[in-house]
Amino acid sequence: MYTVNLNDLTPQQFLDTYWQKKPVLIRQAIEDFSDPISPDEFAGLAMEEQIESRLVWQEQGQWQAAHGPFEDYSHLGDKDWSLLIQGVDHWDEQVAELIRPFRFLPNWRIDDVMVSFATPGGGVGPHIDNYDVFIIQGSGKRHWQVGNNNEHKEVIAHSALLHVETFSPIIDAQLLPGDMLYIPPGFPHQGVALENSMSFSVGFRTSSKTTLLSNFADFMIDQELGTDMVIDPERQVTNTPGLIDTNDVQKLKQAMSSLLEDDAALTKFLGSHLSQAKHELAIDTELEEFSSQELIECFSQDTLLVRLGGLRCLYFDQALAVSSIYINGEEFTLANEFKEGLRLLADNSELSYTQLNHWLTFPEFQALVVTLINAGYFYLQD
Repeated sequence: MYTVNLNDLTPQQFLDTYWQKKPVLIRQAIEDFSDPISPDEFAGLAMEEQIESRLVWQEQGQWQAAHGPFEDYSHLGDKDWSLLIQGVDHWDEQVAELIRPFRFLPNWRIDDVMVSFATPGGGVGPHIDNYDVFIIQGSGKRHWQVGNNNEHKEVIAHSALLHVETFSPIIDAQLLPGDMLYIPPGFPHQGVALENSMSFSVGFRTSSKTTLLSNFADFMIDQELGTDMVIDPERQVTNTPGLIDTNDVQKLKQAMSSLLEDDAALTKFLGSHLSQAKHELAIDTELEEFSSQELIECFSQDTLLVRLGGLRCLYFDQALAVSSIYINGEEFTLANEFKEGLRLLADNSELSYTQLNHWLTFPEFQALVVTLINAGYFYLQD
């Protein structure tokens, strides 16, 4: 289990001082840090079709990029290339543990843990991200530079790489194992490996307003909601038929905003949308059907109920959804008396027998846990 030092600040002090405000380098944020996944294991993940991987390298001074899967790197030589894999927390339990120290941020904000291996000179070039990221240095050393969030001109270095032009660094440092950079959205940065090295990026992302509106519109269409027409029975005679007057604009604006005032629909949309996994989940498709009896027999003081890496499990505090949880886009609802049990499932990535024993005495709750196990979302671990 990892413990992260936030510059000797409490999580709230860190949020007040740095979160989405300014970058910071924290030396030895994780003491005695060692890679949770080896370079060989990491390369093995890049061979899988369902895992999102990419190579970035330089060839005669020109940036190149390719998407996986990959089986061989010998043609790249021993410098100036980097292998990156998204959502490694979905596939490796030890990498998923890196998220635990950052659980002072809500689950719906977590994007994934992106891992990179780079040879000397390797990196992805100077760029700007639109998400918050904690970059933890693993084995090896990297030289990192971070600029200010001024206006920066972006350039296309390759069809798969959007870079920024040269910037003046406000952070310019070599990172050693256990050092950590926090970088908010909009701050240009680049990391260049000084030797073979690993880095682990815990990313937190939201959606753009247009993406939210677009997805909400799709949800309303799918649910056949908001299909009533905008009407105007109070219409007055006009002498300017080409004019869309202020009253009409207000009426149309109110018609659109009324959709967002439907709390029941909005709650279901947000629960479904925000709980969907960002990357493919490592669900075992060959699971044997599990029963309530087996759950009671197997779950004991020495057993944990563990949530699958990368799985999002969310709930609301509004009365409309007080006894529902949303898991990977799906709503699960029990009677109101089970709301605290549901919140245990959503708030914890693993649960002990002591924490769940009371709730498992109820057949309804047992049935839900069995359903989640059979879906591959949770599993029992000794």
